[in-house]
Amino acid sequence: MIIVVTGATGNVGRPLVTALADAGAKVRAVTRHPAAAGLPAQVEVVASTAEALPGASAVFLNSRALIGQLPDMVDLATRSGVAKLVALSALNADDDFSRQPSRFRGDRNKEVEQLAVDSGLAWVSLRPSVFATNFVGMWAGQIRAGDIVTGPYAAASTAPIVENDIAAVAAHALLTDDLVGQKIPLTGPQAFTNTELLAVIAEALHRPLRYQEVPADAVRQRFITIGLPAEFADAYTALLAATVDTPALVTHEVEKILCRPAETFAHWVARHPELFS
Repeated sequence: MIIVVTGATGNVGRPLVTALADAGAKVRAVTRHPAAAGLPAQVEVVASTAEALPGASAVFLNSRALIGQLPDMVDLATRSGVAKLVALSALNADDDFSRQPSRFRGDRNKEVEQLAVDSGLAWVSLRPSVFATNFVGMWAGQIRAGDIVTGPYAAASTAPIVENDIAAVAAHALLTDDLVGQKIPLTGPQAFTNTELLAVIAEALHRPLRYQEVPADAVRQRFITIGLPAEFADAYTALLAATVDTPALVTHEVEKILCRPAETFAHWVARHPELFS
């Protein structure tokens, strides 16, 4: 069995490659920078999907890694005799695009799922919630600079999932047929407000961190100043606004599939305090 992993050095791809290799699978890892991939020695690292697909039986599809090539990749996989596609989608894939900020960073969650479903191959779509590492990108700089984190909607709710859990479910989907034909909503085991999430980080760092809500317009301007598109800022604030009065969905699919609890946000932060400090 040869399994192709696109986005192989990303937050999900890297632990997925390791999990598959540890399980004894033959892995072809697709990355734009093969020489610097730093993946397990037994993994075959290639620079293009065309190199990766001959003889492959299953493919992990990361739409951001395949931006501009996604339909061609699925078509080529079908013609190459691939038997199964596992798509990395998102919990909010069915929402209006104006509330999907990741689209403006290159994700095509709806499209990658639909291409897998329509491919005629066995398929699985993974729909994770917000990644735990997203809070590093959003908050770490402010935490290093002081004890106040500013942002929109202190009461906005999320159930962040640790990327290793997404990778473990993806490995199960690629190595078995247990999940074929399913769109699987994956979340962390608990929903938090922004205020509560920062309190978890504060406890791990032993610091008096405080979340300070600021107007959405100020957040929008901050994103634009650091080079993100205005559309990303608008989608991000719209996504959070929709959760102020509605607790985030919490599913238990990780535990059902892996027969172990999903990692908590607190445990993940305690393992990686250096990411914030």
